[in-house]
Amino acid sequence: MERLEVSELNFYFGFTQILNNINFELNRGEVIGIVGPSGGGKTTLLKLCANLLDVTEGTIKNSFDSSAFAFQDARLLPWKTVIENIMLPIVSQESYKKAYNKACEIALRFGLEQKDFMKYPKDLSGGMRQRVNFARALITKPKLLFLDEPFSALDIGLKRELQDYVLSSCKEFNTSVLFITHDLMEAIRISDKVLLLKSDPGEIIKTYTIDQPKGQRDDKYIFTKTQEFLNDYDVIKTFEIKAIS
Repeated sequence: MERLEVSELNFYFGFTQILNNINFELNRGEVIGIVGPSGGGKTTLLKLCANLLDVTEGTIKNSFDSSAFAFQDARLLPWKTVIENIMLPIVSQESYKKAYNKACEIALRFGLEQKDFMKYPKDLSGGMRQRVNFARALITKPKLLFLDEPFSALDIGLKRELQDYVLSSCKEFNTSVLFITHDLMEAIRISDKVLLLKSDPGEIIKTYTIDQPKGQRDDKYIFTKTQEFLNDYDVIKTFEIKAIS
């Protein structure tokens, strides 16, 4: 069975320990969200899992046969059009025409219009750039998707719309997702499990399982569950917040 296994993972920048004894598993079709305060090592952990940083202590075993990464910053190539950016992961593997048609199809799925296809990144709004970012990440139908706070700079409506696109794609292709966020409501809406990462150094101190099926999590459920989280001792201590009633 395809899975990502992280065992006894430690990581240092120089003499500073960033991550301490990280252990978790991500199975096929599962969505895991990682929450925690800024500077806690969430992005470092994600990059280690995506093989963008070298593991020096501990092990990460990834048996998924394909993966993709969507960053908080869309990181589009400024000299390429919308469609050319979306095509990048597949253009060397398929004919130009086939890659172009696939890029157009997924661009429309992510809410882009044909009039946008030949625009360059400088001509796009932040929300449109993120649509392109997601379309590029998902065009290969990856088995494992890494998301580095890709919704954080979006307005509420667009944030939910793109979350829905990701969830529907994951359901359709049985994609697994590992993502990081500061937003507890976002984590509750999308995740099967939520890992709470404290800082200095980053360490998983609690794992929360969201039992309600994702398709049945309406706003009332998400608000209620978020309040439960905000009253949880470990969340309060980690984020240094006051409990709410």
